[in-house]
Amino acid sequence: MKRFSGERPINRRCLSSVAAAFVLCSSEAGAAPTAAPAPELSGLWARHSVDFEPPASGPGPIANTSRLPDGSRDIDTPVGDYTNPILKPEAAAIVRRRGEVSLSGTNYPTPGNQCWPAGPPFILNQMEIQILQQPDKVIILYLLDHHVRHVYLDVPHRPRAAPSWYGDSVGHYEGDTLVVDTIGIKVGPYAMADDYGTPHSDALHVVERYRLIDGEAAQRTIERHEKENGIVPPEAEGFTVDPDYRGKALQIQFAVEDHSVFTTPWSAAVTYRRAGNLWREHICAENPREGADRLSAVPTAATPDF
Repeated sequence: MKRFSGERPINRRCLSSVAAAFVLCSSEAGAAPTAAPAPELSGLWARHSVDFEPPASGPGPIANTSRLPDGSRDIDTPVGDYTNPILKPEAAAIVRRRGEVSLSGTNYPTPGNQCWPAGPPFILNQMEIQILQQPDKVIILYLLDHHVRHVYLDVPHRPRAAPSWYGDSVGHYEGDTLVVDTIGIKVGPYAMADDYGTPHSDALHVVERYRLIDGEAAQRTIERHEKENGIVPPEAEGFTVDPDYRGKALQIQFAVEDHSVFTTPWSAAVTYRRAGNLWREHICAENPREGADRLSAVPTAATPDF
């Protein structure tokens, strides 16, 4: 698929060949549209686990190799596995250098600790999100740092759209699933695909699939992932999962492709339960320091607004 081609018709042919399991095909041209109602995904969703969940099979995301004495991963010392075969040599070298910085006791700059915008897949690691479904679009809000994404439904990608922080996201419903296709993600000073500093280029292409899954099955998945990868305590960021909720959970499966960085497409997931608190304001001020001493560039406008 040509980036920004705008060639995809509204009745949806295949959007992407990111991976066989994520080829987004719908009805053939001329077929009658489905009358099935859209799945109810709206509301507040939260998680305490960190990192992306690896797929059941196939290439998966970069994992943390830093360990605590009990063998669990040390979430305070992120050291990405630069030996993961999804990484091209140049990208592996970057992940390795950033892991060395982390092991030295210094934080390397990320969109999160520098308070910069971050598109998918980096943004998919947020702890709490809010989904607002409208007839023509879906709005996704992220608790930390006021990130907002607009997913426009049943339209092609905009032709020749300028790259933006969250990219050009278009979506459609496939039965019980919201499918989101994103291209045109801007490359900034801290362009990263994950918390381990894995870079991305302007060729980054992300396909997300949002659906509700059985609550008990989700709980088992979440507990297994939390035990392996650790959690962020609720009091640390002011969000929590509803302990009394027994309904379905929200799972976002996503596939990532970037031929400049990765040797192959890879996939992962994140699983949310209903949030147990109201949406809170979380403000992040731009951090002008990359570490102990080095100053970093804070976004500035080239011309005045008025």
